[in-house]
Amino acid sequence: MAGWLGVTQAQLSRIEKHSPVVHLDRLIHCARALRIPADRLWFALPESNGAFSEKAPAANGIISDGEFSPSLLWASTNTAEIVSKFTRRDLTVDRREAAKNVVGVVFGAALLEPMERWLGDPASDHGDGRPSGVGYQEVGQIELVARMFREWDDQFGGGLRRKAVIGQLNEVSELLQDSHPAEIRRRLFGTVAHLAETAAVMSWDSGQQALAQRYYILALHAAKPAGDFAFAANIMAGMARQLLYLGQTGDALELIRVAQDSAKDATSTVRAMLYTREAWAYSKQGRISAFRRATDNAQEVFAAATPDEDPYWITYFDAAELAGTTGGRFLDLAHTNREMADEAAAEIESAIDLRRPGRLRSSALDHIGLAEARLIQGELDEAVRLGHSAADVVEQTCSDRARVKFAEFHQHVATFAEVAAVAELRERIGTLLAKPPTTI
Repeated sequence: MAGWLGVTQAQLSRIEKHSPVVHLDRLIHCARALRIPADRLWFALPESNGAFSEKAPAANGIISDGEFSPSLLWASTNTAEIVSKFTRRDLTVDRREAAKNVVGVVFGAALLEPMERWLGDPASDHGDGRPSGVGYQEVGQIELVARMFREWDDQFGGGLRRKAVIGQLNEVSELLQDSHPAEIRRRLFGTVAHLAETAAVMSWDSGQQALAQRYYILALHAAKPAGDFAFAANIMAGMARQLLYLGQTGDALELIRVAQDSAKDATSTVRAMLYTREAWAYSKQGRISAFRRATDNAQEVFAAATPDEDPYWITYFDAAELAGTTGGRFLDLAHTNREMADEAAAEIESAIDLRRPGRLRSSALDHIGLAEARLIQGELDEAVRLGHSAADVVEQTCSDRARVKFAEFHQHVATFAEVAAVAELRERIGTLLAKPPTTI
C-alpha cells in the first residue's frame, strides 16, 4: 500500500493513526491512486479545472473561517485592518489544530478574477487613527528586522521562525492604523508586504498551503499602497510557483504574465527571475520549444544585470539560483525526454559549484536534483552516492519542499530496491522523512 501511494511505511502508519495529511500534492496523489470520485473531495484535482472548494465543515481553525476566504481578502479596502485581524487569529490558533482544518486553496477564476479586479482598483489607505510617534529611525529598524527574517528564510527554509514573522507583521499592521506622514506610511506598507510574503513562503515551506496563499494575497494588498510594483510582481511570481507545485500550470502562467506586465521597469535580475517562472510553466506543459525560448530570455536578461541596482529581496536570485532553477526544469522534462538529463545535470552541477555557503534549502534541492539526474542517466552508483550527500543536507533543514522532493526521489529509486546500496539509501531516506520537521 505504501509503495502504491508513493509514501514511506512510516508515513502510511501515521496516516492510519489519523495524523492529518496537509500537503495538497500528496492528497492529490492519494486521491488519484485510490480513484476517489471528484465529488467526494473537498479539493479539486488539477485535471478538473475547478477551484478548491471551501465547503468543508466550519471549525475553529483559521482557514475554515469565511471572514478570511480569499474572495473576502481581495475585497477588503482596509489592508492594515485585515492584516491585523488575520495575523492575530493565526497567532492564537494552535498550529496542529489549524492544520486539521486546512481548506480553501483556490484555483482558476476563483483566484484570478478577484485579483484582476483588485489590481485595477486604486490603492486605498485608511490612516485616520491617533497620531503616532513612529519616526524614520524606528521605520528603518522595522525594515531591518523584515530583511533579517527574509535572509534567514533564504538560508534555512522551513517554518522555524514563522510565528515570529507573523508577530512582527501584526505589530506593523497595528502601527498602520495610526496616523503617519505619507512617506512613513508608504514604508510601513512596504514592510507589511515584505513580512507577509516571507510569512507566505514559510507557511508553504511548512506544508500549510492555504495559509501561504492568504499571506501572498495580503502581501500583494500591501504592495499597492507601498507603490512597489516590482515587489508586487515578485509576490505574484511566488503565488505562481505555489500553483506550479500544486499542478495548476495554466493559472500559474496567467499570474506570471500579469507579473511581467507589472515589472516592465524592474531590474534585469527581477525580469530574469520572471522568465524562469515562465519557463517552469512551459516545462510543466511539455512545451519544449517555449521552455527553451523563455530560458534563453532569462539567461540573456540576467547577463545584463547590474547587481548594485537590485533591491535586496532579489539578491537570492544569483547565478547559482538561475542554474539550479534551469536545471530543475530540464530535470522535469528529462522524465519523458531522457536526452535532457545531461543538460539537467550540467546546470545543477553548476548551481552546486556556485551556491553560496549556508543556503541549506537550495543546496538540498540541488543535491536531490543531481542524484535524480544521474539516476535517469543510468549512473546508479553515482545516484546513490549523491543521494547520501543530499540526505546530509536535508537533515539540516526543516524545509517541507526539500522533504517532498526527497520523497519523490525515494519513490524513483524504488525500481532498484533489490540492490543493497539502494535499499540502504531508501531506508535512510525513509527514516529521515518519518521524523516530522520542526515548525513554529
